[in-house]
Amino acid sequence: MRLLLVEDHVPLADELVAGLGKQGYAVDWLADGRDAAYQGATEPYDLIILDLGLPGRPGLEVLQEWRAAGQATPVLILTARGSWAERIDGLKAGADDYLTKPFHPEELTLRIQALLRRAHGLANQPQLEAAGLQLDEARQCVALDGQTIELTAAEFRLLRYFMLHAGQILSKGQLAEHLYDGETERDSNVLEVHVNRLRGKLGREVIETRRGQGYRFSGVAG
Repeated sequence: MRLLLVEDHVPLADELVAGLGKQGYAVDWLADGRDAAYQGATEPYDLIILDLGLPGRPGLEVLQEWRAAGQATPVLILTARGSWAERIDGLKAGADDYLTKPFHPEELTLRIQALLRRAHGLANQPQLEAAGLQLDEARQCVALDGQTIELTAAEFRLLRYFMLHAGQILSKGQLAEHLYDGETERDSNVLEVHVNRLRGKLGREVIETRRGQGYRFSGVAG
């Protein structure tokens, strides 16, 4: 899952980028509201973490512009402001959730997970489940037929994206756009390797190849 972090406090941004990276998220970081307004509207992010007090343009104005243009990407506001009125303004502008600084990193993680599941119609799941598999996002492993299967970091990122898009045909280009940040080289051959490794662990029927289209996560045969 590819996230955009818009935060001008460099120590906090560094901490969040490192922490979210360990959780399998590809994170692009910006510190200026003007850059965020453009990149958030043009790049295919799965979720945006947005500070309100930004140089260039205020975060609230950027959010309003995204929503006015029809941008539906989930947005989680980070703000040091404690006023209930300002939080309400953020929600009215189209924010999906907010978190007031200072906060515990685990709370941010759980809110991100909840927003991503909600965006894909899985809001009521305590953990990510799809097509016969249960994904433990904290341990980055998957349960199948009562057994725990360990995953590499790359396999975890790929399987999480497949499970959030179960039944959909996903092109290699789409997978690359959402699994890597803007600075990482995207190689479709590497994706094929990780897909085949997942098939080796979960069964070849779990991920179908659609010739000329991409892949479809269909899950464990019943």
